[in-house]
Parts: sequence; structure tokens; C-alpha cells
Amino acid sequence: MGALTGKVAFVTGAARGQGRAHAVRLAEDGADVVALDLCADVPGTPYPGATPEDLAETVRLVEKTGRRIVAEQADVRDLAAQEAVLERAVAELGRLDIVVANAGITVDPATNDRITERSWETTIGINLSGVWRTCRAAIPHLLAHGDGGSIVITASSAGTRGFGNVGEYVAAKHGVVGLMKSLAIELGPHRVRVNTVHPSQVDTDMIQHDAYYRLFNPGHPSPGRDELATASQTRHLLPVPWVESVDVANAVAFLVSDQARYITGAQLPVDAGAVLK
Repeated sequence: MGALTGKVAFVTGAARGQGRAHAVRLAEDGADVVALDLCADVPGTPYPGATPEDLAETVRLVEKTGRRIVAEQADVRDLAAQEAVLERAVAELGRLDIVVANAGITVDPATNDRITERSWETTIGINLSGVWRTCRAAIPHLLAHGDGGSIVITASSAGTRGFGNVGEYVAAKHGVVGLMKSLAIELGPHRVRVNTVHPSQVDTDMIQHDAYYRLFNPGHPSPGRDELATASQTRHLLPVPWVESVDVANAVAFLVSDQARYITGAQLPVDAGAVLK
């Protein structure tokens, strides 16, 4: 019997990266999974989006644990679509106990005086408004069975401090912290806990691309993964360039479990000490 046996978890951005790691980790602990992802490119992002094949791989990995999974393609900016996905999933899986509002993007780096309106609207639309829509769609299902539940929102070290060249991302990640605190106050009487996790750089497609290689190494003629690792390590107290998706998934698994039953309204860093640098 896993710690989450009998529970159902809704994970957004589940086709790859952190989202896939969350879905698989929660399934390993016994949860059935509702996996949602756009599975398409997002204009303005300097890396390709996830694909239907990526989402199919998440399905395969969850099913390999022996758990059930409902996987669908939808945009977190579309409230009606998320509501429809959850209606179908809850009808099939029986309930909803856990929400991991993880879907997020980064766009081409730029100083605030050069950020385009499209970049701003896209980033806020997915990373902040999309998180609110995920919670808005899920809350009725979390409250329906009366047993409480847990929401974890993926924030960032950029949700606790400022960084240049990613102003829209920093604004969105600070925004989800405020949203988390408001939700924790409102849902506490219903025994629904709400927290954020704050990773530093995570070794996924969101950082492993040419735009970030050049941002972190502006004087290098042809920077790559190794140069990003060297520059990124300077942001951490621990001697590592980034954390892995599984490290964040382990933190999420803790927060949604009964081991964290009295933790709500908290900001949990998974950042190798970046918050202190």
C-alpha cells in the first residue's frame, strides 16, 4: 500500500519534464493520475513544446506502476477545457484529491523595456492565470467528497527573489505565491492544503536551449550545456549546476502526503541554496 493509495492526482504540464516526474512519482506512491498537457509549440518560447508522443510516454510510465491514468490535451488558459477534462476524469476515476499546477513556460529573455506584449501576456496567461484556472476547475471536485486534499503549485526561485531579463516570469512566479496564500486561507476550513515548491534551475527543455546558453554566457562565441552548467552553479550554495525533475517530484510527493498533513501556506525551496545567494 503506497502513501497515496486510493487518491487521484491532477497534474498539468504532464507530458515531459517536471510534470512527467510528478505524475510518475505520485503513481509510484499509489495515486491514479489525470495528466494534462497542451502538446504543442507556444509562440515566443525558444524551445519546442511537448508532443502527443511525449504525453503517451507519460501514460506508459504511469501504467507501468500499475496505476490508472486519464491523459488529455488542453490549454491551461482555457477554463472550460480544464473543467471538461476533470468532469470526464472524475467520472472515470471516481474522485479528485491532489492538484499539481505545474504547467509553465519561459520566453525569449529580454529586459523589461524590451519585453513584448505577446511575451508578457503569454507568460502571465500560462504561468499565473493558467494556474488559477487549474485551481478554479479543480476546487469543486476537491470539496465534493469532504475528505480534504492538497494543491501544490510549481513556483520557482524566481518566486522568492528577482532576476534580470525574465521580468514576466518573475512576476508570474511571485503571483502564484500570492494566489497560494489566498487559496490556503480559503480552503483551510475544508482541510485542503495549498503550498508552493520553488525549484532553482531544473534540467529540462526549459533551460537547455541556445537562448539560455547565450543569456548565461554573453561573451562566449558558442556556449552550450557545459557553459550553462558552469555559470548556473554560481547561483547555488551546493556545488551543483541545477536540480533534477525527480528532486522536485520528491518534494511534491511529500507535500501531498499525510506526512505533511499540517503544512499549508508554505513555500518549499528545492534550489540547492539559491534563495540565500
